[in-house]
Amino acid sequence: MRHYAKYLAVLAVIASSFFTQHVQAKNEIAPQMYMFGFAASFNDTIVHFTEIQQVDSTWINQKKFLLGRDNYSYQLRDYLANKLRMPNRTCIVVFNQNKKKLEKKYLKMKRKYTDLKANGFDVRNISTQDFHFRPINMSVEVEEPAIQKPEKKKDKKKEKEKKQK
Repeated sequence: MRHYAKYLAVLAVIASSFFTQHVQAKNEIAPQMYMFGFAASFNDTIVHFTEIQQVDSTWINQKKFLLGRDNYSYQLRDYLANKLRMPNRTCIVVFNQNKKKLEKKYLKMKRKYTDLKANGFDVRNISTQDFHFRPINMSVEVEEPAIQKPEKKKDKKKEKEKKQK
């Protein structure tokens, strides 16, 4: 009896993992998202902060996580490289749908770089007039490739008969 229970449990785990792999998460458009950018380099002490910006029509998944975060950070990186002639910056984007929660994160992060005079960071602000995040269109969903059935192995006997003829 114990063996049957173990086999049944293993079968249930395998079946549930198979089912969850084929269920796709639904992405949706958030009416508004607040975000700010941060850029730093390992080569110097200059750090950049953008202002908190409202970006409309951003895409989020079911867990309210921003899709295309890398594209937003690339926008900031390209701005710094092209307009300010500061290439090779590491850029991040911090986001939240609640502006007050994001303001707390912004102030906490900014304090780390401005209050500590001993660190010697040169904090530079980027205004919204100079740089603004553009919405990313994530409406194109990635399709899974079709699973092809493996070719059937040919009988060796039939191949030998064909060769002999």
